[in-house]
Amino acid sequence: MLVELLVENFAVADRVRLRLHPGLNVLSGETGSGKSLIVDSLALLFGGRASAELVRGGADRARIAGIFEAPRNQVFAALLDAAGLELEDGELLIEREILANGKSRAFVGSRPVAAGFLKEIQPFLGDIHGQHDQQRLFNANEQRAMVDEYAGNAAMLDRAATAWTALRAAETELKQLDEREQEMLRQRDIWSFQKHEIEAVGLKPNEDIELDSELRVLANVVKLKEQAGSAYEALDDGPESAKSILAAATRRLLDLRRFDESLSNILESLKSAEVSLDEASRELSRYIDHLEADPNRLDRVEARLAEIDKLTRKYGQNVSEILAFHAEVNSNLSLIEGADERRALLKKQVSQLQNDYSAASADLSASRRKAALKLQKLVETELRGLNMERSRFVISVEPSAPGPTGTDELSFLISTNLGEEPKPLDKVASGGELSRLALALKVSLAIKGSRTLVFDEVDAGIGGSAAEQVGKKLKALAESNQLLCVTHLAQIAAFADHHYSVEKRESKGRTHSVIEELSGEARVKEIARMIGGVRLTEEALRYAGQLIEMGALI
Repeated sequence: MLVELLVENFAVADRVRLRLHPGLNVLSGETGSGKSLIVDSLALLFGGRASAELVRGGADRARIAGIFEAPRNQVFAALLDAAGLELEDGELLIEREILANGKSRAFVGSRPVAAGFLKEIQPFLGDIHGQHDQQRLFNANEQRAMVDEYAGNAAMLDRAATAWTALRAAETELKQLDEREQEMLRQRDIWSFQKHEIEAVGLKPNEDIELDSELRVLANVVKLKEQAGSAYEALDDGPESAKSILAAATRRLLDLRRFDESLSNILESLKSAEVSLDEASRELSRYIDHLEADPNRLDRVEARLAEIDKLTRKYGQNVSEILAFHAEVNSNLSLIEGADERRALLKKQVSQLQNDYSAASADLSASRRKAALKLQKLVETELRGLNMERSRFVISVEPSAPGPTGTDELSFLISTNLGEEPKPLDKVASGGELSRLALALKVSLAIKGSRTLVFDEVDAGIGGSAAEQVGKKLKALAESNQLLCVTHLAQIAAFADHHYSVEKRESKGRTHSVIEELSGEARVKEIARMIGGVRLTEEALRYAGQLIEMGALI
């Protein structure tokens, strides 16, 4: 149940605070006074879409906050627990903030949440029925969803949808396998040739890089040996070698150290340099010893590179790419070799999934047919209480093409006159009849448990005795749910347990909406206004009082 609603800088409202009560709460006011902003505010708290246009001009943000008396429901409690949220004194604070740039934020229990989470908990808190819901009555998918909601088919729908998705995936893979195999069979001989041609060469990873390096050495062995020999002489061999010069410098510094011990550090550095020179000389000597011209090896390397080059012209820029191509060819050939086994497995899966889907859709159909019979009787009963005694309401359940929601096509049919066959709603129902049918369905589908049900101008297209019956129906529904009803009809407002007036006022050059709870004489005047307009006559006031007394007796 909604305990309190706060609206700030939203549309024409700068600040509206509304305390609500159990039972039937009615909002009335002139057209354009701002009644719908309450409905729109609740829609945002239930996860509705936000936009910058909703922010009051000149404000940097709009804020809506609602305090709900939390339902005692295990699923609802589990949702809160999974989100790390706790109730405070059995109440839940839900907030929505819309910035002037259109971005929005949502909070539950003062903790940020995704707007999608508000949609998850919305069914446990309340529901909004507006004029657009009457258009939903014409939609076959919506009609099916209503029957599924009444039947409690959520688990069956999940089962059918899961089987359908898996079946479609298996059928698609099987079809693709057949199509791909035909192409692969045409390519098999080519792939086999390519596989054997590459394997015949016996490539090793990075072999081309290693051979290129070896080729440069073999082709330049004379130059390498000559230059390396010169380098060795500069390091170690001869009076002018680095080693001889370093030895002479060391001797001089040893003589000088007798006079200045600080030269010891330099001598240590020269000693390290001498060790490094010795190591470099030995390594260079070994390198020279191994440099031997080998014309035969050079020929072999050149021939091997030519062999690899032949493959690179066909299968890649280098050995790595050739080996990757070889792996791809192997994979394709493996697919062909395992195609029969995979096809057999897929056919078995398709057969099993078809059985699963058939069983799931059959159970779903049976549940829908059973629920349809019960629901249409309930709706007819409600319609009789709404001055549509001669109406027949039928829910047709016919076979349809398979899909994720089963194999049924549901449609709502109605006959509003005696002797006429039921027909689709858009063929026979007037606006007033649609309003009453929508209310009858809402009452029949209502979940008991003190949820907040919002009816936005459910009285569209009706009046007189029909309006009185709608008022009675709303009053009865309010015994188990909190109702918030926006109405233009005095016959409905008279049944309110709590009546609120919405009007526009001007202050400091700005227009803003004001909501006041009415009682006593103020309520009589408001209902009289709804009867006769701005001018309040004695007759209108007297009739308003009679309507209120009658509503209190229900």
